[in-house]
Amino acid sequence: MQDPDVNVADRAVVKRAVGAAAIGNITEWYDFGVYGYLTTTISKVFFTDLSGPVATIATFGLFAVSFLIRPFGGLLFGPLSDRIGRKSVLSLTVILMAVGTFAIGVVPGYSTIGIAAPLLVLLARLLQGVSTGGEYGSAMTFIAEYAPDRRRGFLGSWLEFGTLTGYALGATIATVLTAVLTPAQLLSWGWRIPFLIALPIGMVGLYLRLRLEETPAFANFVAGEGKQRGTARDEFRTIFARYWPAMLLCAGLVLAWNVTNYMLTSYMPTYLTDTLPGHGHDGVGETAAQVLQIVVLVLLMFVVTVLGRLSDRFGRRPVVLAGCIGLVVLSLPSVLLLRAGGGVATFAGLAIMGLTLVCFSSTLPSTLPAMFPTRIRAGALSIAFNISVSLFGGTTSTVMGALVAATGDLNWPAYYLIAAGIIGAVCIFCTRESAGRPLAGSAPIISAEEMSASRR
Repeated sequence: MQDPDVNVADRAVVKRAVGAAAIGNITEWYDFGVYGYLTTTISKVFFTDLSGPVATIATFGLFAVSFLIRPFGGLLFGPLSDRIGRKSVLSLTVILMAVGTFAIGVVPGYSTIGIAAPLLVLLARLLQGVSTGGEYGSAMTFIAEYAPDRRRGFLGSWLEFGTLTGYALGATIATVLTAVLTPAQLLSWGWRIPFLIALPIGMVGLYLRLRLEETPAFANFVAGEGKQRGTARDEFRTIFARYWPAMLLCAGLVLAWNVTNYMLTSYMPTYLTDTLPGHGHDGVGETAAQVLQIVVLVLLMFVVTVLGRLSDRFGRRPVVLAGCIGLVVLSLPSVLLLRAGGGVATFAGLAIMGLTLVCFSSTLPSTLPAMFPTRIRAGALSIAFNISVSLFGGTTSTVMGALVAATGDLNWPAYYLIAAGIIGAVCIFCTRESAGRPLAGSAPIISAEEMSASRR
């Protein structure tokens, strides 16, 4: 293999790229951890006139609305990333998300400005949804195009390390505030603190991303295509006319991943502290439930990069398939453990759910970008990813709350996860193995060590 045939990855540059993507991703997902853990308080602040279950469902509706708008963010920022570069789009999305989260923290409550309060929160959630729609697809693309082919799984898993860190950070801050403040203090001003913290976190992410160069794959693509690149309309035509089978497979894998993700991180806090006690189950106390979930998230932070490394060695498909089988076989036992209550059973149920989740989050950030060529990678990935998340992932809490309230069946989370696992298994079976192979439309990327070894 001669030098002109490959891109040689500089270790220091790759570390900075992965770190900037992961730290910026903390900002994107910090809000979701805070929102999920403070749902009960937020419902009291912005839906004062509604009863408990209805207020909770309305609050989850505000949570879900940012997901409903995400496809528009994907349609806007994904193709834009293919035209002006990954770095520029990622810098824009991280500041938009931070501003949207900060805005929620300064909106007056319903008792002060009436119906305008939830409407302003709605606008902030829409801003977050648009920014997130462009963030994750571009971030996956960014890391994939920097990473050496034989280490893409490991390096891609650090993106989800950032996601888990954001969730854990938001959940920890919310839990500490719940523990140290009185209910009146939390309701009056304490709940605002986590949302206000988002702005300085976002500034750090913006600084790190602005210091990076464009990915080698995109730079080479621009240099090769030059002025012959098509318009945005040409990109949309290519995506939907030629790559619709890959789009469907991508959407199915994202469905399995994100239904599990939001079941654990967004619905479970309410399920443990509100839904189960409301149906006559002891469950665990609010603080205990939050602490147990944080422990599980920290556990997943240690596991996610290990599985990412294993996917480089044994392939992406076996790891993802293990997660799908886990959803089908273990979801009902997991929910039954949660229903049994008590610290040990609750932790076991959450840990089972988390370990199935990490099979997806460790591996799919390196699997999905490999499904599309460089010229449409960010656009196709953002569109497929966000449509799937919008329809199935972000609505998980709302759908679960409504189904449990309507039927009284507390096993609905398990049924939902089983269905997601079946869909994911079909899709990964039909997906081409990409471990150790160059990205479509890109030259091979090797580390400096691999280059030195090839010359001996």
